[in-house]
Amino acid sequence: MIRYLIDANCVIFALSDASSPVTRRIAHSAPGSLAISAITFAEVALGTLRGRPPPPEALDALLAVVPLVAFDDPAARCYATLPFRRGRFDRLLAAHALSLGAAIVTNNLADFSDVPGLVVEDWSQP
Repeated sequence: MIRYLIDANCVIFALSDASSPVTRRIAHSAPGSLAISAITFAEVALGTLRGRPPPPEALDALLAVVPLVAFDDPAARCYATLPFRRGRFDRLLAAHALSLGAAIVTNNLADFSDVPGLVVEDWSQP
């Protein structure tokens, strides 16, 4: 069962610093408990294509060990119910996490603070 979806900033932390707290937590996560939303993948892939970290091969390597989860009908329906501020990627990711009953792993807690019922964890701190 998926318990956590990783936000784009934590994907970048994990792929940029092998000794980061995020990387350690990912490495020690139970198999199947952690995933990357197609929303997060799209956000990171967009940055990669624009020359920002991580390099494409690092992102591909992460996907080899952390499964990619499709944004589906229940996630889309959940998205339609959320309050909207800014950050469409964040709202889509929040909806995806809520539809799965998963927490979001991010260091941008404030970006998700107004989403009722969403569990958010910051793994960037030791």
